[in-house]
Amino acid sequence: SNHERTDGQDVCETVGGHSPSMMYSHYFSRLFVRLILFLLLQNLAMVARAVEVRPIFKKSVLFKEQTDGYTLYRIPGIVVTRENTILAYCEGRKFRNADRGEIEILMRRSTDRGKTFSPPFQVAHLGPRLPRNPVLPPGKEGKDMGGPDEQTVNNPVAIATHSGRIHLVYCVEYMRCFIIHSDDDGKTWSSPREITKALDTCRSVIDWQAIATGPGHGIELTSKRLVVPIWLADYRPTRTTKGVATTLVSDDGGTTWSTEEISMIGGGEANVVELSDGSVMLTTRNGDPRQRRLVSFSDDGGTGWSSPDIIKEIKEPGCMAGVTSLRSHTGEDAAILFSNVQVTKRKHSARKNLTIHVSHDDGMSWSTSKTIEPGPSAYSDLAVLDDGTILCFYESGIAQPKIKRNRDWAYANLTLARFNLAWIKE
Repeated sequence: SNHERTDGQDVCETVGGHSPSMMYSHYFSRLFVRLILFLLLQNLAMVARAVEVRPIFKKSVLFKEQTDGYTLYRIPGIVVTRENTILAYCEGRKFRNADRGEIEILMRRSTDRGKTFSPPFQVAHLGPRLPRNPVLPPGKEGKDMGGPDEQTVNNPVAIATHSGRIHLVYCVEYMRCFIIHSDDDGKTWSSPREITKALDTCRSVIDWQAIATGPGHGIELTSKRLVVPIWLADYRPTRTTKGVATTLVSDDGGTTWSTEEISMIGGGEANVVELSDGSVMLTTRNGDPRQRRLVSFSDDGGTGWSSPDIIKEIKEPGCMAGVTSLRSHTGEDAAILFSNVQVTKRKHSARKNLTIHVSHDDGMSWSTSKTIEPGPSAYSDLAVLDDGTILCFYESGIAQPKIKRNRDWAYANLTLARFNLAWIKE
């Protein structure tokens, strides 16, 4: 309230009984406290970011040749489940190194971000044993591919869905396709269910004699569509179409599957990733003389594939590769990650220099890369933990292999590398 003195001089104005000096003091006190809190929070955020982006790189061997009753472990795949469990899986080859023979699908689980893993356990094929594929690839007819009672279970491809269910698609004898699922984070798995008929529509383009899912992993799109890469081959010399890459898709959570359009004539082992706009990028192993990875794009992962083009930064020696997406965890842009042996020589003994590539523009360019394994290395797959830790599960050689060979050998171990974007960019 305002008060007047009888001598005509105004008394200082007060509000609520407090003088302006007291009001200013309270105001600046509050401002000072807020400033201190703001600076403290900024400092904590800077510390958190510094901790988060500190370069990390660690390796551990998950499978070694000549152990646990298996001659060799090959064809690595890896996914991270909704519960942040790592599932690392592969082919366990019992009696020989060859792609065919007595082969089972084995898996290891980690619930502590890859520090420790469960012992390996068999997940497929836990059904009736099936007859052998009578057709072999050219040049393999005279080689030891196992006896008539052996069974090849090949090319495991897992999909970790947002619902928590994990699907595993795989092939038997390169001629039949099956699916199993787990609802307990990969501990136990359902009985196998055959889905080979989904590939019948492809016969109008290629009368296939062999099929192989992936290898690596499949994906669940934002639309909830499940997408599994697959290649099909026809070995008859009179056929003009020898191989194609395409996708198996499911729009009902994995109950029914179909193939829609062929993704790439001449494509081999393929991988897929969802881009930022919900479209799908598919890349394939190939025999193109330009010796670069081939790529195609689709709005829905099943139809409308673009004409194949080369990725000029990524070399192609005729070897499977890994791809995944990295969401932003450190304030940096989201990225697409790609792993491959960055060489062009096509001999298996020349496979080496496993490299991680980074794209910040949905695969249009690959401006950053770093070597994970300079020595003998081959197939690889990628996944990402919820804190942005990148997982690369790959075939690798060692300096002193258990079996002496007269050539470089990239298949002594299946190794898991754990690292982050800061390590790639340091």
